[in-house]
Amino acid sequence: MSARERLSQAAFELFAERGFDETTVDDIAARAGTGRTTFFRAFGSKEEVVFPDHDTLLASVQARLDAAAPGGEGVAVAEAARLVLLHYLAEGELARTRYLLTRRVPALRAREIAGQRQYQRVFLAFARQWYGEGSRADLRAELLADAVVTAHNHVLRQWLRGRTEFPEADFDDAMADVLRIFGNGSTGGGTSQVVVLRTERDLDDLLPGLRRLLD
Repeated sequence: MSARERLSQAAFELFAERGFDETTVDDIAARAGTGRTTFFRAFGSKEEVVFPDHDTLLASVQARLDAAAPGGEGVAVAEAARLVLLHYLAEGELARTRYLLTRRVPALRAREIAGQRQYQRVFLAFARQWYGEGSRADLRAELLADAVVTAHNHVLRQWLRGRTEFPEADFDDAMADVLRIFGNGSTGGGTSQVVVLRTERDLDDLLPGLRRLLD
């Protein structure tokens, strides 16, 4: 286990035992068997231990959107948002521990909200390029960006609270709804776009939902 991993494990153990505000950097370093210098090489602050991968994830989202091909903007939006969900799903219990922690500590909740706004701004900038200029286009871009983040957060919360065993399938359904409403890149209406996402779900399970979307 690397020093960074030991520090992260020690931090979450101490946060659970003592509380976030009552735990110091020195406490974390001591529990991990390192010093303050090692801690600050790995993390910029105690808060960063809780949100260590935010900047990397944000860059991955931006890179996927930047790689969107003409006509494939909806796919890029869905896949970019999916990258974030998959990261949290891969974290497993750590993601659930963070969720409980951010509910109890206002400063962490504020940082989480600020991070969500960064994602929203990235999707908004992409949607503005996609929709073009004009007041109506700008409104639709804002609606799309807000809807993408809201849909992602809804599915993630359902999984964190133990209310779904199929978060990826739920996400696909949610993004299909978002893109059906906002995802044709046109302010004039009359255009439909089908977005195909990779999934392990059985085709028979998917067809009823696809039929509803195409009606």
